[in-house]
Amino acid sequence: MVRYTPTTLQKLEQLFRENGFIVRYEKGNFKAGYCILLEKRVAVINKYFDTESRINSLLDMMGEIEIDESKLTEKSLEFLHHIKEAKVNA
Repeated sequence: MVRYTPTTLQKLEQLFRENGFIVRYEKGNFKAGYCILLEKRVAVINKYFDTESRINSLLDMMGEIEIDESKLTEKSLEFLHHIKEAKVNA
């Protein structure tokens, strides 16, 4: 299970950064609450979202992008495996 804490949010943001993405929080009319600009490698999330919604948006985005595990630090890789395991058990 993924905990909805600011620390979890920071770990997810770090995971995206290590894969070359910029995570930004902006105003916008996003149907899903977020937008992915794949060519520019930018993930934009509604800035009015609370921590739980931001985490859920990043988790949703992970299903739409390719995560290159070779770019991740050991800590991030461990966190990624924890997230994948939580999804399987849910």
